[in-house]
Amino acid sequence: MTPLFRVLAACWVVLCLLASLPAHATAYEAKLPADLNAAQDLCALVSCAEVFPGAKAFSARKGQPPYVEAYAEADRSGTRKLLGYVMLSTDITDTPAYSGKPVVTLIGMDTAGRFVGVKVLKHSEPILLLGIPEEALVRFNDQYLGKSVADKIEVGQSRPDEGVLGVDAISGATVTVIAQNQVLTMSGAAVARQVGILAPTQREPARFRVTGQRSDWATLVEQGAVQRLVVQPEQVGLPRGDTPFIELWFGDLNHPDIGRSLLGDSGFANLRSQLKDKEHALFVIRTAGAESFKGSGFVRGGIYDRIQLRQESDAFTFRDLDYLNLYGLEAAGAPRFTESAIFIVRSAAFSPAYPWKLSFLGNRVDPATGTRSFANFDAAYWLPEAALEGGRPEALTVDAPWMRVWKARAVEIALFAALLVAVAVVYALRDKLTRRATHKNKWPVNGFKYTAWVLSVVFVGFGAMAQPSITQVLTWFHALLFQWRWSLFLSDPFIFLFWIFIVITVFVWGRGLFCGWMCPFGSLQEILHKVARAIGLKRWQFKLPQRWHDRLKWVKYGVFFGLLTVSMFSMGLAEMLAEVEPFKTTFLVGLFNRAWPYTLFTATLLGLSLFIERPFCKYLCPLGGALAMPSTFRWFGLSRKPDCNRCKACAVGCGAQAIDLHGRIDHRECLHCLDCMVLYTDSTACPPLAKERKQRERAGLPLTRIGRDGYFIPIHPVPADRAPPPAAVTGVDPRLPTPPVAPPYARPSGTAAWLCAELLHHLWPWSLAGFTRHRVLHTAGLTLALAASQAWLLAAAGRLSPGALIGWWFGWSVYEVLIRLDGKRLVKDGPWWGHRWREASVMDMLSYVGFKNLLIGAALFLALQALGLLSV
Repeated sequence: MTPLFRVLAACWVVLCLLASLPAHATAYEAKLPADLNAAQDLCALVSCAEVFPGAKAFSARKGQPPYVEAYAEADRSGTRKLLGYVMLSTDITDTPAYSGKPVVTLIGMDTAGRFVGVKVLKHSEPILLLGIPEEALVRFNDQYLGKSVADKIEVGQSRPDEGVLGVDAISGATVTVIAQNQVLTMSGAAVARQVGILAPTQREPARFRVTGQRSDWATLVEQGAVQRLVVQPEQVGLPRGDTPFIELWFGDLNHPDIGRSLLGDSGFANLRSQLKDKEHALFVIRTAGAESFKGSGFVRGGIYDRIQLRQESDAFTFRDLDYLNLYGLEAAGAPRFTESAIFIVRSAAFSPAYPWKLSFLGNRVDPATGTRSFANFDAAYWLPEAALEGGRPEALTVDAPWMRVWKARAVEIALFAALLVAVAVVYALRDKLTRRATHKNKWPVNGFKYTAWVLSVVFVGFGAMAQPSITQVLTWFHALLFQWRWSLFLSDPFIFLFWIFIVITVFVWGRGLFCGWMCPFGSLQEILHKVARAIGLKRWQFKLPQRWHDRLKWVKYGVFFGLLTVSMFSMGLAEMLAEVEPFKTTFLVGLFNRAWPYTLFTATLLGLSLFIERPFCKYLCPLGGALAMPSTFRWFGLSRKPDCNRCKACAVGCGAQAIDLHGRIDHRECLHCLDCMVLYTDSTACPPLAKERKQRERAGLPLTRIGRDGYFIPIHPVPADRAPPPAAVTGVDPRLPTPPVAPPYARPSGTAAWLCAELLHHLWPWSLAGFTRHRVLHTAGLTLALAASQAWLLAAAGRLSPGALIGWWFGWSVYEVLIRLDGKRLVKDGPWWGHRWREASVMDMLSYVGFKNLLIGAALFLALQALGLLSV
């Protein structure tokens, strides 16, 4: 057993210790009482005293949006002094954080409007599970204590000239804290306006443009005067069915043209006679579903607990006196309905000139656990532009958290984007750089490469904290299959731009540009290795024997596939096991801010880097394993020449040990140090070139320029039409990773024929030769393909769950690998539109089939979801 193998084994033991450590995040996916959002006695379910120190009694929920009054201890006369208010954030706003779910927060506010306590009851932020301690969110919330809801509070630096109070962010969780700031300020302001601490919202009243024109139902829908709110059964945790859980249509009735179109002249006149000045009416009808939008709360307490109207931070609910019967709609083509109502908004804060939302309030049941959670289902409404005098007024809109991040860090983002473009351009010109360099003077290349390392560590890693991670690959994988949300990926602009760079460069050149030049942790390892060599530790630096390297390099693929498999069952557990990456400890949290096992694990890897070049990158990095697989299909590789199969110079100097005994480069392992490319055109260091140079010098012949093929250009150029055919390569051809093979089909004459041939090759893995050799295997594969196709049909019919469908698709993919290895053992080398094929290794075929079927499966998943045939 080699020393490195022992160290790696010890690292695995440490990793297991990490995974077994108890989670300290008490609020992560905490189980809350089922009726938390509906119970009148909120403080019987949660500890209100924790957010309002000194309070001895609390009232039942009151008001809309709901809040609880906090009282001091009763005096001798039994009178209790009102101290302030306690509110539950999800009663007021469901602003999503980075995870896409709200941070459920209990908030205390005194009678002067100052925050006196904040407690997070539940969050779903994975970064606060292990990457950043949950105490960081507690410290962030503590910054609000003593601040007033009347203050303009923003995440970032204070700006006294603009009246802005700044609060410090949590490094690495910017989106989470921006969303939390919005939750705290919106919740506090909503209750403060309701109880009189802040003045009520004033909105300019609507000025209707009246034309007297009557419109049918279809026209009203097209204009936006009537809107639809639909909730599907799967959105509330019920089995998917043919009909919605509830389908509602609603719209404004105050506008004369809309009101007369819907109610008729007499109906509209009757409604107007019942409305006072500044009161507003809207209609709601149910056209599908058995669920009532009136709910049972009306019977119990006079409040319609299923329907709510929201305008910015204001919420308007309806009582029994706010309800009128709606017996019918006069608009031609109006749908039949099974429940109807006219609701009246009596608050002067509401203005139909501005956008508002109708909210259906309900409960969502988790099918797996049976737990219930409160949920809002909203549909937006804004009167058409033509219905208002002067058009729609300018509405104050709050930017989404991800947009605020992009705007706040625009300069840094621009610099980061410029860095990525500059690195890509420099690498694209690598041939010019390597021709200027020599084996003894590599600075024309190393000057750029070392600069990229330093910027990657300092600016990208410690500054922007933009270290890509395998957790993002898992998140993208799940989003591609289940629910794609752009806001999730746009929330961190540096990571978003970095992944665009990674995806493009991996398919153009392979993973080596990112892994070898721009990965912060990889660059840090390389810098430590170079510094150790410079200070005299070179004598102890070594490379693992090639046979051990060839075995251990597969570990990172095993780690990647292991994490991917675990994530299909538990994303939380996969997040924990992803601590095999030391990225969070190094750049996000800090070596001395984490528990000792994390620090020991990271320090061990960095210590190994002093003696072995990039040990984590070569043997353990799951992100490197994930990126290595699509590198199989890179368009352009590093140059090789026939003599490379006999010369060992490049292989000896390859720090990544990516060049085999035949001079072939494994682009899945290559980190693009470009040392071999420097030798490729160095006539003093490349043995074949040095030999020819010496022969020419002895013969007194001139030294011509070195051509693209890596050899001196002939002294007497030969016309292309007279040039002899290239000499056959003796032995293994080092210009391809594996031996070339004949294409599976003849080159078609037209584009359409070529596309059909490509499509047939990708979708039909069987071959006549394979059937001849192993008839049973191929027949079984054909049977499994039919079964997998049937699985897709069952999923489309709603009779197969997404998890079962993924299992069938995975099983088919495994069989496809076996079938192709037996009958179509070939993959394309170079650009996908080319016609150069080579023999496929097992990893080539795993990469090809896995990547191809992932794209096909994702496309089918998204198509079925778009058609409403698959719920996830």
